[in-house]
Amino acid sequence: MQYGNVLRVSEEIHLEGLNQQQVDAVTSTEGPLLVLAGAGTGKTTVIVSRIAHIISQKLAEQNEVLAVTFTNKSAFEMKQRVARLIDVNVESMWIGTFHSMSARILREHGVHINIVPNFSIIDEEDQTRLVRNIVRVFELDEKQYNIKTIINHIRKWKDRGLLPNQLGLAMGPIETLSRKVYKEYQDRLQTLNALDFGDLIIYSIKLLKDCPEVQAKIHEMFRYILVDEYQDTNAAQYIWLKTFVSKRQNICCVGDDDQAIYSWRGADIGNILRFEKEFENARVIRLEQNYRSNGNILQAAGGLIKNNVKRLGKELWTTRQSGGLLQIKHTWNSEDEARFIGNEIEKLQAVGYSMGSVAVLVRASFQTREFEERFLRQAIPYRVIGGLRFYERQEIKDSIAYIKFLIDNNDSLAFERIINTPKRSIGEATIHKAHLMSQEERISLAEAAQKYAASTRGKASQAITAFFATVNECRRLLESTPPSTVVKTLLENSGYLAMWKQEKSTDSLSRLDNIRELINAISEFDSLSDFVNHVSLMADRIEPDNENLVSIITIHGAKGLEFGTVFLVGWEEGLFPNQRTLVESGVSGLEEERRLAYVAITRAKENVFISYCSHRKTNNAGWQMSMPSRFIRELPKECVIFLDKRGKESVDIFAEVESVRDISEEKPVRSIREKYRFL
Repeated sequence: MQYGNVLRVSEEIHLEGLNQQQVDAVTSTEGPLLVLAGAGTGKTTVIVSRIAHIISQKLAEQNEVLAVTFTNKSAFEMKQRVARLIDVNVESMWIGTFHSMSARILREHGVHINIVPNFSIIDEEDQTRLVRNIVRVFELDEKQYNIKTIINHIRKWKDRGLLPNQLGLAMGPIETLSRKVYKEYQDRLQTLNALDFGDLIIYSIKLLKDCPEVQAKIHEMFRYILVDEYQDTNAAQYIWLKTFVSKRQNICCVGDDDQAIYSWRGADIGNILRFEKEFENARVIRLEQNYRSNGNILQAAGGLIKNNVKRLGKELWTTRQSGGLLQIKHTWNSEDEARFIGNEIEKLQAVGYSMGSVAVLVRASFQTREFEERFLRQAIPYRVIGGLRFYERQEIKDSIAYIKFLIDNNDSLAFERIINTPKRSIGEATIHKAHLMSQEERISLAEAAQKYAASTRGKASQAITAFFATVNECRRLLESTPPSTVVKTLLENSGYLAMWKQEKSTDSLSRLDNIRELINAISEFDSLSDFVNHVSLMADRIEPDNENLVSIITIHGAKGLEFGTVFLVGWEEGLFPNQRTLVESGVSGLEEERRLAYVAITRAKENVFISYCSHRKTNNAGWQMSMPSRFIRELPKECVIFLDKRGKESVDIFAEVESVRDISEEKPVRSIREKYRFL
C-alpha cells in the first residue's frame, strides 16, 4: 500500500524543522497509522503539521478533517497552532474533544434517533442531584446506598458504551439497585431533553449504527480522522472511532503506550496495543527523538519501562549531552525527606535557578502536607497544581471543624459545619430555629441546639443528642488519651470516616488518606490547641504575586508538563508502587504503576532527585519500617548515584537491603499483603 508522498522539508512551511520520523508521520496520509510518540518527542507538532499538510496539499477541505482530543485546553492549542501554519478559519473546523464533537453531530443529526437538537448537557453536580432525587423516590436509605457509588456504576457502564438494556447479569445487590436507578435516570434525562457526557458518546454511536444514511454522510464528510492521546481512550471512545472511520480507513492515532496511566478513569491500554490487529494494513511510526531530557534521564526511564511486558516498545534518544546522574536519596522519615528537598531547592535558589522550573511530584495527594509546611518554614514560594493545598481540602476542613468544636463548645462556625456532616436527619429548619434561639438568648449555637433538642421530639432531636454524647465522650478521653487518638475516635464515632468509606470511589479513598495524614500531623503536637494554632498560621500565608513558584503536584497531574528539576518523593513499597493498586489489579496494576514512574522521570529536563524514607508514620501502628521501591532497583545503575542519610555517596542500597521481589512471582496479592501488612 502506498502511504502518501514524502516531501522535502524545505518545500512546505509545516514541515520545516521536523525530523525524518516526524515528516513520515505527517505525510503518510493514506490508510490507518499509529504514531507511537514517546515523551518529549513533539507529538502535538506532528498532529497540527499533519492537519496543515492534508489541507494545504488539497487532500481534503478544512471541514473534512476530524481531530479529537481529551481536553478543551488541548483542542484550543491545536486550533491556534494550525492557524499559525495555514490560512483557515479554525473555529469552523472539526477540532475538539470527543464530547464537543459528539454534541455537534447530535445537534445536527440526532433527530433521527429522537434527540431534540436543543438538548441541554448536564454536569456532574446536576447528575448527582438527579440520581439523589431518584433514590429518594425509590424510598432508599442514602446511608446504605451511597449516591456516588451508584453514579460510579453508571459511569463505568457508559464508559463501556452500555445503555440499561445492554447490561448482562448483575453482580450483587448494589449493582442490581444501580441498574434500576440507571434505567430511571435515562428516562428522566429523556423527559428533561438532556444528555450527560457519557450519553454524547453513546448516542453518537447509536446514531451511526441505527441510521445508515447518516453514517454514509459522516463517512463521506470526514475523509481524515486524527486522535490525540489514543492510549487514554476507553471502550466507548474506541467504538466511537471505529464507527466514524470510513472504508478509506484514513485514521491516524497518536499516543504512547508507556504513558497509559488512567485505567482508573476507564482508559483501556488494549486499544493502542491492538491497533495493528484492529485496522488492516496498519502502519506504525515511532517518534523516538526526545527534545526535552538529557541522556541519563532518558536512559534511566527507558531501562525502567523495559520491565513492562504489555508494551509496543521504542528507544528514546537525544542529541543533548548525558547530563548529571539521577540522585537517589535515603532519608530517615518524611520530615527528613522534606528537609532534604527544601535544602536542595534553596541551593538552586542561591545560584539563580528559576523556581518555576522546579517540581515536587507525589504519588498520593496526602504527601503534599509535609512539603507545604517545610516550604513555608524556609520561605520557599510554592503552589499546588491541580488541587487544593492540604489544609484547604474539604475533608481536612471538616475534620478541623470537628477538632475546633471538640476543644471549644462555643465555636458556632465549626458546629454549624459538622452538625449535619454526615447527614443526621437534621434539616435546615432545625438549624434555623437553633439560630433564632441563639440570637434571642445570646448563647452559642451549640447550646441553643441542645436546648431545642431537649424541648422537642423526633429524629432531629435524637440525632443532636447522640452527636453531643459522642463529642462529650471524646472530651473526657482528652484527659488521658493522646490527642491524635481522640480525633481518630471522634471521626469514627461521629460517622464521618464511615461516610467516605461507604462512597467507595477513588476520590473517597484519597480523602481517607488525607485524613490519616492529618491525624499523623496531630501526633506531632502536645495539644489540640497547639495544632489548631499551627493550622491558623498555615492558612495565613501571604500569596506570592508571580509565577516563579515551585510546583507540588501528583504524578498523574504532571503528565504533559515539563520542568528543569524534578524531585520524585516517597519511592517506597506500598506507597509507590501503590499497595492498593497491587492488591486490586495484580500484575496489570504493577505495570501501570511502572508507567507512572516512567512519566514522572520524563517530566525532567536536567535534574532528577528520587527520595525514599526508611520509616513512615501510620496512625494505626505508629512508626513502621519502609522498603525502597522496586522501581529504584530497576533503574540502570550507570544512570544513578546513591546518597546516604548524610547526603554522601553510598554503595548501591540493594547491596545492603533485601531486594523486593517482583509481584509477578507466584501469589502477588498474598505476598504483598503479608510483607507490607502495616500499610
